[in-house]
Amino acid sequence: MPVPELPFETASWARRVLALLVDYVACWGVMLLIYGGTWFGSGPLPSVYLNLLFVGESALLMALSGGSFGQLATRLRVVRVDGSGRPLSLLVALVRQVLICLVIPPLVFRPDGRGLHDMICGSATVPLLPRQAAS
Repeated sequence: MPVPELPFETASWARRVLALLVDYVACWGVMLLIYGGTWFGSGPLPSVYLNLLFVGESALLMALSGGSFGQLATRLRVVRVDGSGRPLSLLVALVRQVLICLVIPPLVFRPDGRGLHDMICGSATVPLLPRQAAS
């Protein structure tokens, strides 16, 4: 059964990776503010905390505003492919972010740019386009 084409263009991989890097740098900054320099070199536990912070931050912001901090900063949004215009629910956003942390789902993708995590959650990452001036 063929999958229908999306009525919009998805974001480029370069902007998605940039958004992910911005998210992780922001999470690193928060962890440094909380724990200070002692956070580095403390075994595997800090990386677990960093990933939990990333999943929590990005899922909460995605459910509230349509994108994580990094996605908002790079002018990307996560939208539902059903065309409803509503942001993802918190549970769906959490599942999507956990799948991203597993690394493999984003690397398995369709020609339209949607990764396995987007296909499972019924979402797509799109660039935020400026509003067209009314003529």
